[in-house]
Amino acid sequence: MISAVSDRHLIEEQLSTQEILRGHFLHAVRDIVKLPDGASASREYIIHPGAVMIVPLLEDETGQLKVVLERQFRYPVGQVMIEFPAGKRDPGEDLLFCAQRELREETGYVATEWARAGVLHPVISYSTEYIDIWFARGLKAGVRHLDAGEFLDVFTATPEQLLLWCRDGQVTDAKTLTAALWLQNVLSGAWPLDWKSAPQTLPLGDELLVQYEGS
Repeated sequence: MISAVSDRHLIEEQLSTQEILRGHFLHAVRDIVKLPDGASASREYIIHPGAVMIVPLLEDETGQLKVVLERQFRYPVGQVMIEFPAGKRDPGEDLLFCAQRELREETGYVATEWARAGVLHPVISYSTEYIDIWFARGLKAGVRHLDAGEFLDVFTATPEQLLLWCRDGQVTDAKTLTAALWLQNVLSGAWPLDWKSAPQTLPLGDELLVQYEGS
């Protein structure tokens, strides 16, 4: 583990902050900071409430392990991207509940077991965004509840297929590449997970959303 004791010579201190933009989704600010050598500099970045990503594990009728993925058009890059299910966290929302909600809304699946893998920071140079990584298994199919204006395809692939797509550049989404690293190490046994059952249920419209006990 790298010690942070000597990090003082790297840390910047906020001197002032100014709001640049507050839109429906984005909140941009410009800060003036004091650098470690005493000079000042400007830092522009996006404030983000955080998000979750789910790696859903599904056994098909033959017992073969597959992962549930999505194909979605991402306007800023002008491409249909292959991704794991993910979504923005609502203010104050429990991270596991958020993961359960996003999985249910986007794919229709409800999972009986959940395990938190870790966290990733996808764009550390200009955003506060973090993405909490969750694995889900014991999937039960249901009805999707997509947001208005949300269009995506749900499909399955073997872990081997996903890794080949990552290698060949068919998967370039940063969070999905990180999830593929986790998946590879979880399946090899190198990175064990602490699985928890999810016996409680909470309503979601006329359906049910499973909530992890104690969350």
